[in-house]
Amino acid sequence: MHSNKSIKDNQVAITFDDGPHPEFTPKALELLKKHNAKATFFCIGKHIEAYPEVFNDILEQGHTVGNHTFSHGNNFGFLKTENVIKELQQTNKIVKDSKGLTMKLYRPAFAVTNPRIKKAIIATQLQPIGWSVRSLDTTSRTAEAIFKRTTKDLSKGDVILLHDTSSKSIVVLERLLLFLQEQHIESVTVDSLFKIKAYA
Repeated sequence: MHSNKSIKDNQVAITFDDGPHPEFTPKALELLKKHNAKATFFCIGKHIEAYPEVFNDILEQGHTVGNHTFSHGNNFGFLKTENVIKELQQTNKIVKDSKGLTMKLYRPAFAVTNPRIKKAIIATQLQPIGWSVRSLDTTSRTAEAIFKRTTKDLSKGDVILLHDTSSKSIVVLERLLLFLQEQHIESVTVDSLFKIKAYA
């Protein structure tokens, strides 16, 4: 059927940072399931340790996970190369030990990158994943303003940055998923969108 073809070509990737969160990640998962959408969750190592069952649900429901550092400390941009490597390895080790998966995807904390972080990424053989649509869902903007910003110039191949850490983001996600459905745009995992491997 022709309509299916157009959907296949119209794909975006919804990505979440800073989880897993005990309250909001399950709500995000519920919405994604309801709309038959897939997403990528860039998880903080210490949160994976704290909420292993939520992390497990992300994987069981067919979403992709990536490395978002271990502690996501405010000083991340100032860490020495070996400390960045430690942060990344620590998070990968938790996932490897608990799930047998070696994560390959990485999203920088606070979008910070510098020569030390670049070296650490090379040393850990991680693939950095950015975004093309920044929702600004962690700012004081209203859910309405965030939704409008996110959908204004949305086009196929876009990577959308959201956070699974607040009720506002969940409101935005629900509207976004309805919008994508109306536009016949499919939400897929980042690795599927870019045809890359999520795990080694």
